[in-house]
Amino acid sequence: MSLLQFFRSNKKTTASLAKERLQIIVAERRSQDDPAPNYLPQMKEDILKVIAKYVAIDPDMVELSLEHKDDDISVLELNVKLPEDEK
Repeated sequence: MSLLQFFRSNKKTTASLAKERLQIIVAERRSQDDPAPNYLPQMKEDILKVIAKYVAIDPDMVELSLEHKDDDISVLELNVKLPEDEK
């Protein structure tokens, strides 16, 4: 580690934090044999909190689903219907 890196702040961006969290969830999910995704409701709530910082949105307008395509492939799908701008 250089002296400059020691004094610099190592702030992570929101995107990199979200990516790390999703990687942890996926790794944890792969290690479990239980096919039921019990973390999806909490993940949806966390995503709603982030979206609510920027847009007033109805929680019913967010859909989160997890599909298992093969034994080793899972697809996390997030659909958010944003409100239209009022003119």
